[in-house]
This record gives sequence, structure tokens and C-alpha cells, in this order.
Amino acid sequence: MKVLFVGGTGIISSACSELALERGIELYLLTRGQSIRPVPAGAKVLTADINDPSSVVKALGGINFDAVVDWIAFLPEQVERDIKLFESITGQYVFISSASAYQKPLAALPITESTPLKNPFWKYSRDKIACEDRLVREYREKDFPITIVRPSHTYDKTLLPFEGGWTVMDRMLRGKPVIVHGDGTSLWTLTHNRDFAKGFTGLLGNPHAIGETFQITSDESLTWNQIFETMAHAVGVEPHLIHIPSERIAMYDEDWGAGLLGDKSYSVVFDNSKIRRLVPDFVCTIPFAQGAREIASWYMADPNRRKVNPALNLMYEKMIDDYLSSQPD
Repeated sequence: MKVLFVGGTGIISSACSELALERGIELYLLTRGQSIRPVPAGAKVLTADINDPSSVVKALGGINFDAVVDWIAFLPEQVERDIKLFESITGQYVFISSASAYQKPLAALPITESTPLKNPFWKYSRDKIACEDRLVREYREKDFPITIVRPSHTYDKTLLPFEGGWTVMDRMLRGKPVIVHGDGTSLWTLTHNRDFAKGFTGLLGNPHAIGETFQITSDESLTWNQIFETMAHAVGVEPHLIHIPSERIAMYDEDWGAGLLGDKSYSVVFDNSKIRRLVPDFVCTIPFAQGAREIASWYMADPNRRKVNPALNLMYEKMIDDYLSSQPD
């Protein structure tokens, strides 16, 4: 099977690239060569900028693919570009959407692929919905062979699970308070990229995936308090958690607030029965406690990875001071 990844060296896609190669897929990566992650051994690199269609056509050189996956399409105009580029050379086009596109607030749990799409809080999610709508129309009207995949919060050893990255971990290591949105009891799902890859790779070239949408997540549910505590314990400390409402956080940081109000402040529990019906060997085997140790080891192995943002620290201090001073004695 011959597959093209547009991207292929990101947090999610790198694990999918490695597993695809392991399973004997002839994998091509269309990339500008600017990723911090190395190209996996065995992948064939095509150097081009996906935003320059003429350079892409030249790099492809008339190759046809069983599947094309665009890992870096976020806007309707980008999928419009992809339709024109790939409609005649692939048997499957896989679009990476987002579970954040599901309705907010959610009307019911668990979340399935038929949960309505509507997110008035976050432009990122609305753009993904618009991309899905355009691709579904192309499938219905012109038989463009789409598959839509909706990951939720997928991570690898380089990605800390909260806004602020190492700045938050540094605060915990120094015994400083850290901010958790709401009361910290809403449920969240974290999926290791190696687990995600098991489900995803089984969709490539699968005729039963054409015209379908799949969510691929872990079945493990954690509260945000547990997520912060698990990361703190991975570096040997107890966290000092300060709970602040998401709406109040948004007053200080619009982007952080959009991600909370449009996604992370709601409990999520996913029903993964659809992907398991099509990919029976999809089983998540990496709990976040193990993933947290991988993250901690990666950061602690090199001081250059432990970057602290002084401006964020100042904002955290102000948010915490303002919030605590507003509370009754």
C-alpha cells in the first residue's frame, strides 16, 4: 500500500508514520523539512510546501496513492486546495478534524461520532467543522473518497497536558501554586500517540472507512485535578492547586479561555466502539500515569527543554492574587 502524509513528523503523525512503516506501508512524507522530530527510517521524503500547489505537483511527480492524509489542514480553503491536488491521484483522502468540534455544552455523554458539531466558543473548532462540511459535500456530490478522523487530546513525551507547558511544571517544582480551571473535577481524556496510531493505521486503505467519520481516543477518564497531580508525582512533588473559573481565566488570556470554554472545561467520555468495529486490534495500553513518566523523563534529560516563560509566571501570579483577594474570608 502506498500512502502520502502531508506532514508526518508532528506529535500525532510521527507515531502513525512509525507504525505505518512497521506494518509494511510504502510511506511518503510531503514536508518542508522544518520539524524538530526526525524523519523515520524508511519513509520517502518529498520536499515541498503544501501551500505552493505547483511545488507539490512537481514533488509528487505523477505518483498515485492508496491514501493521502493531510495532518496540517485547518481551514476550508486548505481542504479546497487538497481536493484539487489529490482528487485524481488517491483512493482515500483522510482529514484530521478535532473532537473539540462536538457541541458545547454537550447534551449527553458518552460522545459518539453522531454527537452534533457546534462550538460557539472556539474558532479553531468552527474552522474544523467548516472543513468537514466542505469535504462531506464533495463526497456526496462528486464521490471524493473522504475519511474524517477526530482525535481528542493526543500527546507524546514532548507535550505537557496543560496550558503553559514547562512553566507550570517549574512552578510545581518550586512549590508555587498552579491554576486549574473550574473545580478540577471535570473529566478529560488523554490519548498517547502510540495508542492513537493503532486505530488510525487500520483505517488507511480500508474501503469500509470511505465516507465515514471516526473518533480515536483512550477510554481512560481523569479529572483535571488527577492530571495535575499525576504530572507532579512524576517529578516527585505534591502540587498546590488553585481553582479558578474558566470564564475568569478568559478575562486574562483570550486564547487560553477559548480553549477552556470551547473544549477543556467540559467533561468528555468517548465511545470508541465504531473504530473498534473496523479496527479490531485497536486497544489503548498506555495509561496517563505511564505517559506522565515519559514526559517527565524527556524534560528532565535536557535542561534546554525546560523553558520558563517569565511573562506567563507574572500573569499566573496576578490571576491567583486577584482571585484569592476577591474571595470572602
